[in-house]
Amino acid sequence: MTPALPRTVRAVGTAHLLDLAQEAAMHGFSQRLPVDWLREHLAAEATHYLFPALVQRLTHRPETPLQWRCQQLLTVSTGEQIWGLLDVLPDTFDKIPETLDTASKKDIANRIEQAVTVREWMERMAAEEGS
Repeated sequence: MTPALPRTVRAVGTAHLLDLAQEAAMHGFSQRLPVDWLREHLAAEATHYLFPALVQRLTHRPETPLQWRCQQLLTVSTGEQIWGLLDVLPDTFDKIPETLDTASKKDIANRIEQAVTVREWMERMAAEEGS
C-alpha cells in the first residue's frame, strides 16, 4: 500500500538539505539539484522548506523506491528564495521534525507559488554576470 502523502511543510537547514540531496542522488531520483550546486549557491545558515506535492513511483524502474516529489523553497546566497523540486523517501521525510505552525505553513506555501524557479534564477544570475 502506498503511504499517504502528508499535507505539511517541513523546515530543514542547509546541511540537512544537502544530506537529502545526497540521498536522492544515491537512489538516482530524477528531481534533485546536484549537491555541489546546492553547496555553492545555498545560504549556509538558511532554513529551507519542503512541501510534498505528489507520490512518485517509477514503474519503468521497479528497483527504485517510491518517493515523494517535494516542492522546495530554497534560500540562496543572494538572500532570495527560489523554487525547485526534490524527490524524498517517505521514511526520510517522516523523520524531519514538525516545527512549523499552521500560519507559517500557509505562508510558505504561498511563497512557493510566487517564487522564481531555480532555472529562472540561474539564467538571471548568468545574465547579470555577463553585463
